[in-house]
Amino acid sequence: MDTLFTILHVVTAVFIVGPMAILPMTAMRAVRAGNASQVATLAKSTMIFSWLSLIVFVLGFGVMGMADPKYDLSFTTPWILWSIILYVVAFAVSVFVVVPAMRKAATALESTDAPAASGYPAIAAGSGVVSLLLVVVVVLMVWKP
Repeated sequence: MDTLFTILHVVTAVFIVGPMAILPMTAMRAVRAGNASQVATLAKSTMIFSWLSLIVFVLGFGVMGMADPKYDLSFTTPWILWSIILYVVAFAVSVFVVVPAMRKAATALESTDAPAASGYPAIAAGSGVVSLLLVVVVVLMVWKP
């Protein structure tokens, strides 16, 4: 069962967290192109993948709970605690900064008087922070310092 949870944790991380991090970068291209409907669709998709990423989070707790007692893993194990904190921050930035910036950009692009790059800096900064935090989480998961 431990192996099954580990496989599910890694597979969901790849196929759910990956798009959560990459879709806003695609939205930046759509903002530059002035494609409001594509930006709106990508905002919705990013929100869905961000919420689905909680599955990865829960499966991680399952993996930790099933780990061999010789590893003495708990919430207070430093690399696990830092991974949790960094993931929660990445989730919050994605849901409360990146997605609203994408929605705002889509709305601005729909109006005729908006500049073509409206909202671009907020999307770029927020998605960059999210990606960086998620990379650090992956490093912690693999390295386990």
